[in-house]
Amino acid sequence: MDDRSDHRAEIRDFLASRRAKITPEQAGMPTSGRRRVPGLRREEVAVLAGVSTEWYTRLEKGHISGVSEDVLAAVAQALQLDEDERTYLFDLARAARPAARTPSRRRDVAIPPRVQWLLDSMTMSSAFVRNGRQDVVASNPLARALHAPLFESETTDRRGRPNIARYIFLDPGARRFFVDWESAAAVTAALLRAEAGREPHDRALRELIGELSTLSPDFRSQWAAHDVRIRHDGIKRLWHPEVGDLELTYQSLDLPLSHRAMHDLTLYTAEPGTTSEDRLKLLASLAAPQPQAAPTDQPHQAAPSTLTPRPGTSENRPPTS
Repeated sequence: MDDRSDHRAEIRDFLASRRAKITPEQAGMPTSGRRRVPGLRREEVAVLAGVSTEWYTRLEKGHISGVSEDVLAAVAQALQLDEDERTYLFDLARAARPAARTPSRRRDVAIPPRVQWLLDSMTMSSAFVRNGRQDVVASNPLARALHAPLFESETTDRRGRPNIARYIFLDPGARRFFVDWESAAAVTAALLRAEAGREPHDRALRELIGELSTLSPDFRSQWAAHDVRIRHDGIKRLWHPEVGDLELTYQSLDLPLSHRAMHDLTLYTAEPGTTSEDRLKLLASLAAPQPQAAPTDQPHQAAPSTLTPRPGTSENRPPTS
């Protein structure tokens, strides 16, 4: 199967999966008689979007090239897509347009020193930068301490760089580290799905998805759901081997480092006054650089005084009888 066929299959499966999630009642459409499918029929989506059934059927078969943004917006509204899903649909349409030239291979972007300085300045928050493939490309000491099981996992690449998706789906220890593993797995697959729509020609991303699909039945199941996530935040419960249970808030922020590659800055913090804050502080103290001890190979000698004794002090007072 060539890339064009793969892309049409992505569009078909995504639209069909979104259509299956909406009942006629949710769409405000009348229902009568028995239905063979729980979701909307194609003709019902066509009515809601204001297009012909034949036209929508062709769209759902993957023929999205040349479709106007207004029509795509109408389809997105008919399918009740959220903001991330809508962005993904438009990314699929953009990738289907004939390119004037062969897309260049996307290169990894070096992390500027200023970004590492920023991370290192955050001493009470775990902070790391990841790319769209879920590679952790920069981190601060607390992030490495908090996510020690990830950084120490055998799923890291040849450069020792952790990949969150590989860890979650291929390392059995991830199920203990992430207390809500099912939720973490679903979000991670959805993030990769969004990146695949944004960068359909990224060879490293396609290899990663192929690897996970081959080795992990859980990933195959999550990937088949066609869920999409771009922005994410919330509560994360972790079990750390040194400090135990942690309940942390996390927030991911866009970090524009180039016009093509997607990066985000992810922060983990604890609510003030909680046990999790105490445990995070303990990890921060363990991760902090330790001061170097003074050399002990030479005997310590007091430095000679350079002060001149004042008159009347013990240094120049005559001995008493």
